[in-house]
Amino acid sequence: MIAPLVTALLGFTLHPSPIYRGVAAPRASEPFTLSADSIRRRDAIGAAVLGVAMVPATRSDAEEPSYPKVKITTTAGVMDFELWNDVAPKHVESFLKLTKQGFYDGGAFHRIIPGFVIQGGDPNAKVGYGPTGTLDGADKGAVAKWGRGGPGYTVPAEFNSRKHELGVLSMARSNDPNSAGSQFFVCLGFLPSLDNKYTTFGKLISGEDVLLKIAAAKTVPGDIPFTRQGIERVDAI
Repeated sequence: MIAPLVTALLGFTLHPSPIYRGVAAPRASEPFTLSADSIRRRDAIGAAVLGVAMVPATRSDAEEPSYPKVKITTTAGVMDFELWNDVAPKHVESFLKLTKQGFYDGGAFHRIIPGFVIQGGDPNAKVGYGPTGTLDGADKGAVAKWGRGGPGYTVPAEFNSRKHELGVLSMARSNDPNSAGSQFFVCLGFLPSLDNKYTTFGKLISGEDVLLKIAAAKTVPGDIPFTRQGIERVDAI
């Protein structure tokens, strides 16, 4: 999926990407995409997403749980997330472990699909941008590896009843349901076609303006931000 970008790196064309591709793979050997049906259904809801206010994710809990939380400091500002260790304990455990290790620090959101998701967590995306923080002068070989990195292990699927909606944090994977690693995405709207296919494990609780600012970044073919949308650090709070 990234090949068209590699061939066009010497002449970038900025655009709010109309190309609705899926969430990129955490494994080098098997890039993955969302199903065609998922993309069609996403198209039907995407147009209204940026005007939708955040609403609580659907829960059956009688009382509000006390969840662990993380702060993601980006080049656009700070976003705080709660992590749902009641429905996705293995994913939350892994995310917090990588956070403690500083695994995500210095990374970037390497894929942005307006009205759909922003995706990050790939260690390969720590390098590749040019000296000005844009794709001008980018390392084509490094860019070609974006979306293919991971932590060196996988996390088994924990599909659950929490819905994919604005601000929800979910884990990217390949075609193998049990192939999640470090890559995650944040939903930019109601995405029911992803429910019970990807593991939701948290939700934005502060920083919606930052999320939408990142979502509005200009991209090149391949849904890749022209200007680096950095994940400067991730901290447990």
